[in-house]
Amino acid sequence: MNRQPALFVSHGAPTIVIDNSPARDFLAGLAGGLPARPDAVVLISAHHDASPASITSSAQPTTIHDFGGFPEVLYRMRYPAPGSPELARRISLLLHNAGIANRLDAERGLDHGAWTPLMLAWPDAGIPVVQVSINSGETPEYHYRLGQALGALRDSNILVIGSGAITHNLHAYFKGGYAADAPAPPFVTEFLDWLDVHLLAGDHQAVLHAIGRAPHGTGNHPTMDHILPLFVALGAGGEEGKATKLHASVEHGVLAMDAWRFD
Repeated sequence: MNRQPALFVSHGAPTIVIDNSPARDFLAGLAGGLPARPDAVVLISAHHDASPASITSSAQPTTIHDFGGFPEVLYRMRYPAPGSPELARRISLLLHNAGIANRLDAERGLDHGAWTPLMLAWPDAGIPVVQVSINSGETPEYHYRLGQALGALRDSNILVIGSGAITHNLHAYFKGGYAADAPAPPFVTEFLDWLDVHLLAGDHQAVLHAIGRAPHGTGNHPTMDHILPLFVALGAGGEEGKATKLHASVEHGVLAMDAWRFD
C-alpha cells in the first residue's frame, strides 16, 4: 500500500480558483507530486474551528460558501466530493485513543479552506474528503498531538492536509495598500526566513512556538487560526519526518502562500 505524506498548503482567498497566480498553478499540479492518487483526504482547515474536535461524517458533504463580497461565480461553485462515514468513525477512534475529545458531525460540509485547494488539485471531486476541526482555544501542542494521531492514516494511502496560511494578517492586507504583485515587506520575510530554518532543521518545538519566538510572529498571525493547520501537518509527518518546501510565493505583499511536505 502507498504511504502518503502530510501536507500544509496556504489556501488564500476563495478567488484562488478563478484568478491566475503562482499559488493557483502550484495547487493545480499538487496531485502530480504524490506517490499515488489518495484513497481519501483528511483535511484540517483554518475555517473549521470547534471544541471538542469535530469530524465531518456525512456521506455527501455540502459545499459551504463561508465568505462574502466575492464574485458571484464563486457562490455557484460546488465541490461534490463524497464523504466517508467509515473513515470519520476511524478518525474518531484514533483521536479518542490519543486522549482527544471529539464528535462526529453529519451536518457540516466542506468550507472554502477545503474545497478551493481540492478543486484545483482534484477537479474531478472523486476522492472522499473528511474534515477535522482545529480548536483555536487549544495550544499548538494540542494540534501537534492531533496530527500525530492522524498520521497513522498515512499508511493506508490517506493524505493528511493542513490548509491555512503561512502568514495571515488581514488588517495589514486591507490597510497597507499593497499591489497584487508587491514584494513582501521585512516583517513578512524575516518571519518566513525564521520558519524556514526551523522547519528544515526539524526543530518541531521551535516551530510550535513560532508566534512567540519568531520575528514578527504576532505581526503575521494576530490570531492563531491560520497557522494551527501547520502544526497538525507537522505532527502527522512524524517526529523524525523530513520537511520539504514545495512552494513559495507572496500575494499583496503580506499574504505568503508557502506550502510544505512532511514525511
